[in-house]
Amino acid sequence: MPLWMIHHSPAIFTDDDKHRLASRIADHYEQVGLPRFYVITLFHQTPPEDFYVGGQPTPVGVRITIDHIARHNPDQQARRRTARWINDILTPHLQQHTDLHWEFHVDETSADLWMINGIAPPPGGSDAEKTWAEQNSTSAY
Repeated sequence: MPLWMIHHSPAIFTDDDKHRLASRIADHYEQVGLPRFYVITLFHQTPPEDFYVGGQPTPVGVRITIDHIARHNPDQQARRRTARWINDILTPHLQQHTDLHWEFHVDETSADLWMINGIAPPPGGSDAEKTWAEQNSTSAY
């Protein structure tokens, strides 16, 4: 499951912006074979008095943490490719804001520590995972 937690200053994202960005994120993961419902995007509006960079309040900022559990990058080249497509997804949504400080990072967590609706997800690329993707929901396998 990819979990995107987006901490942002007020007025960075409209409700429509959030929907478009979350949809674009889910689209990418679906294109690489993940069930769409694996993708969770959470927006956390953070006022400037609670958003610090380098120990100083930041009037406009975005900090994104991404947890990858369903798939992991096998090597440095794959990790760099992942960082580039994340940057490509984010840049159109963020470049319009002047003086914006923004950054992201990705953690890769063991799939052994993951369940959805009390079910351990099927192995990546398996027929069961393909069924989940087609149904867009969990089921016994």
